[in-house]
Amino acid sequence: MTDAPVVLDVEDLTKHFPVRKGFLGRTVAQVRAVDGVSLHIRQGETLGLVGESGSGKSTVGKSVLRLLDPTGGRIHLHGEDITQVSGEALRDARRKMQMIFQDPYASLNPRLTIGDIIMEPLENFEKFSRTQRRERASDLLDRVGLRHEALKRYPHEFSGGQRQRVGVARALALNPSLIVADEPVSALDVSVQAQVLNLLVRLQREFNLAYLFISHDLGVVEHISHRVAVMYLGQLVEVADKETLFTNAQHPYTEALLSAVPIPDPTRKRKRIILPGDVPSPINPPSGCRFHTRCPYAEPRCKAEIPAMRELSPGHSVGCNLR
Repeated sequence: MTDAPVVLDVEDLTKHFPVRKGFLGRTVAQVRAVDGVSLHIRQGETLGLVGESGSGKSTVGKSVLRLLDPTGGRIHLHGEDITQVSGEALRDARRKMQMIFQDPYASLNPRLTIGDIIMEPLENFEKFSRTQRRERASDLLDRVGLRHEALKRYPHEFSGGQRQRVGVARALALNPSLIVADEPVSALDVSVQAQVLNLLVRLQREFNLAYLFISHDLGVVEHISHRVAVMYLGQLVEVADKETLFTNAQHPYTEALLSAVPIPDPTRKRKRIILPGDVPSPINPPSGCRFHTRCPYAEPRCKAEIPAMRELSPGHSVGCNLR
């Protein structure tokens, strides 16, 4: 897979949200939701993006899709810089990237039939006849494991897992090369989660898709990802292939996350790492290493030195002053 072409290349991505105050709405501070994130995804690869709530994972996904305008950095899709494009150029870029949303109930329009929901992207982007759009929608339903009769039914007639399959079918309608999946199984039962994850894996092999898979569940990420990137307070702290990260994590934050993953064996026990304190505010993040206020190994220099991402081994990078 290292020889596969790069679909998405993100360089030093930042996204800051203004905090306004007063009658005139003056900007008094900035929420540093994403602060210098760099990553890449190759064709046929899944990059898992993990971190606790508020770390900036979803903001990265929305910025990549240009649903949010980045504050800084560069976003390259198939080598083309789409950071500042607009109009028809942005419209063309969006044909190549789609999103699977977290909530299968809120992400489908209850007033539209399943057929209309799947055909909507085709109507907006492709010059297909009504018959051609229905044939495409029917084929996509079959690929995600739903019957043709579902075309005429409405979202409220389906379970959460079935609705998420409809969301997957809609994301595939335009034959994208990149799909951003933002917590796509977190609202589903565990047994249904496995079915949807296996569906995503099968479709990736079938269409050679690139996935940016956003999740807080490391068990899910381990199942579907090829590489994993760990975020803390708007920044990446560790990036590695799946096997390396789960067996030889080097950043203290990654170690703490892994210690919280349940082991499906009652005879085995894992030492839980409890981090002290709370996550600092992204409005006023700590100086130096942003994790030093909760790190059990922090040294005085961690308060002053901003750690750079260093490659410890091929494909394994860590942002820590002590590594």
